Amino acid sequence: MNYIYDLHNAMMAQNLIIVYQGEFTQETTKSILAMAERNLDSSGEESGIKRKVFNVMVESLQNIVKHSSEANAAAGNLTSQSAIFMIGKQADRYSIMTGNPIKKSVTADLKRKLDELNQLDKEGLKEMYKEIIKNTQISEKGGAGLGFVDMARKSGEKLEFDFPEMNAEYNFFCLKVNVPREA
Repeated sequence: MNYIYDLHNAMMAQNLIIVYQGEFTQETTKSILAMAERNLDSSGEESGIKRKVFNVMVESLQNIVKHSSEANAAAGNLTSQSAIFMIGKQADRYSIMTGNPIKKSVTADLKRKLDELNQLDKEGLKEMYKEIIKNTQISEKGGAGLGFVDMARKSGEKLEFDFPEMNAEYNFFCLKVNVPREA
């Protein structure tokens, strides 16, 4: 039973205000967003900051839903409970953190894209966003690669990420997006 107290202490130490681990569907996404919106509203946060945090949350959750369903189908539902979503609130920023299984075969390409994205400044991100909208078809998954670009633009900071190994076929894609609390 000590794990409950240990988990509570870990959450307090990391300033986590919302944590959800489990199956990610459109319905759970709606519930998480509603809970986060109530939390942001009750905190009296400035509307511009709330908008940015909410936007990053939507993109992050959509990413998990899209890739978890793909991984579940490929792995025979092995990964349906493996994704996690967290929000931390510090004095100077909100941190939106996600983790979900991804196939090792796509890890190198994703890392390369995220590294390239992190090399861009504000103007470079804006140009990349316009370029993707102008030249890319919407994929079967519903996106055109805009999600990470949009998160980087909204946060104004570099995306933090890692890919710890889960097993022979999957890595665990960890993503942290910080949104400053000053406009």
